[in-house]
Amino acid sequence: MAVARTPRTCFVTIGATARFDSLLKVALSPSFLSSLYASGYTALVLQYGAEGAQIFNNFITSNNVGSEGRYGLDISGFDFNKRGLGAEMRAAKGGAGTAEGVVISHAGSGSILDALRIAVPIIVVPNPNLLDNHQVQLAEQLASQGYVVHGCLDALPEALHQSDVLREKQKAWPPDNRNYDPSGRGLAGVMDDEMGFVD
Repeated sequence: MAVARTPRTCFVTIGATARFDSLLKVALSPSFLSSLYASGYTALVLQYGAEGAQIFNNFITSNNVGSEGRYGLDISGFDFNKRGLGAEMRAAKGGAGTAEGVVISHAGSGSILDALRIAVPIIVVPNPNLLDNHQVQLAEQLASQGYVVHGCLDALPEALHQSDVLREKQKAWPPDNRNYDPSGRGLAGVMDDEMGFVD
């Protein structure tokens, strides 16, 4: 008889404004799905955007519920939620009989801030296809300060393991602004860049 696993959710969001097909493909890849299962996850929820529906639907059609291709995971998804992503992020946060999971997000400041406010571990994956891309800088700065894991498309299973380390030492949000920042820019400077504010 199989032992019931404690529900644990991984929520992946690509955002609402730009395609990020490569993140969807990696999140649905055998190497990542098997890593999720091996790490005790039971569910994968994907916010795939309007353009990502075909990738998601092709996966679902090719991998029926209970098939080996799902690696024992409950996999679901949606294109966009007008009410925001708070419910999905809270599900990943866990509680009331569920284990804490993880959020994997494009490096958009709004999604990152939402996850930080809920205090759920977050893996930030910059979209390499964006022009004038500040996402890498934002991910690097937040990771260097201990708030997120800076994930890469070619190493998402490793980032999943790093999120368990982050979980043990994750800093509270908002940050204490009294700490010294050797870069001179601080998190506020990176966020200003991401939001398009200039001096």
